[in-house]
Amino acid sequence: MKRKRLLFVFNPLSGKGLIKNKLLEIVDQFVKNGYEVTIHPTQRQQDAFEQVEEHAGEYNLVVCSGGDGTLDEVVSGMMRRKRRVPIGYIPSGSTNDFACSLKIPKSMGKAAQLSVSGVPFACDIGNFNGEFFVYIAAFGLFTDVSYATSQELKNRIGHFAYILEGVKRIPEVQPYHLKISYEDTEIEGEFIYGMVTNSVSAGGFRNITGKNVKLNDGIFEVTLIRMPKNPLELNEIIASLTNFIDNTDLIYTFKTERLKIEAAEEIAWTLDGEYGGKHKDVTIYAEKQAVEMIVSQEMEQ
Repeated sequence: MKRKRLLFVFNPLSGKGLIKNKLLEIVDQFVKNGYEVTIHPTQRQQDAFEQVEEHAGEYNLVVCSGGDGTLDEVVSGMMRRKRRVPIGYIPSGSTNDFACSLKIPKSMGKAAQLSVSGVPFACDIGNFNGEFFVYIAAFGLFTDVSYATSQELKNRIGHFAYILEGVKRIPEVQPYHLKISYEDTEIEGEFIYGMVTNSVSAGGFRNITGKNVKLNDGIFEVTLIRMPKNPLELNEIIASLTNFIDNTDLIYTFKTERLKIEAAEEIAWTLDGEYGGKHKDVTIYAEKQAVEMIVSQEMEQ
């Protein structure tokens, strides 16, 4: 009988590099479930993307381990292919927002077991001016914190690293003049932050992306924060975000399949926590159920 083939791509630097201690256990799980395994530790940025784009078709399953950036590369590589294969995910980064949405266990051993014994779940993937993102595209306040924070600091203090880096940026708050179009609606004004998400959490904070989030409905959740005119308005924004209550007209939240953002100047974006370049005009839409992720039976229901 022909053995199933599995490509295992992992980032050896992700998180605290814990995967080095779990590698034998992980590969043993794959082999026990009948897979012939090819192991590829990533050597540089975009290595995971290239491996998947070029070689995924030679395998029955691709499993990746790392943080959100590694997952982004693997999914983006898969999106470039005509024939796509399912993806298993073993989270080992600092936040792992999408793993939380997919209810993937934090234990690497349990996640490895799930990746070869679970069921495929077709997820929406974001299209951002022809590039791809798995669960978040964002701009403005704090969005460069993830890629500006050193890996060493992330490893040592996790979420607190992001908060420390973010606090440094408060005096530099810069508003952007934007026109946002979706369906039959247009919004125009000065904004300090925006995110388009397909996740139940962002930055490790659960429920901040909105209610009734479904990862396979072809609809994204959008949050936009206006420039506060004074400290009282800033406090109103912070209170609304931290209490997860939409009780201010300084924050817009809505759901849509597609939106267009036109800016007066180029804005730096982040895609899944990685630098996504500077853009003046952006079109974002959901590619419905574009990639299959391996999840538990309960998630699939």
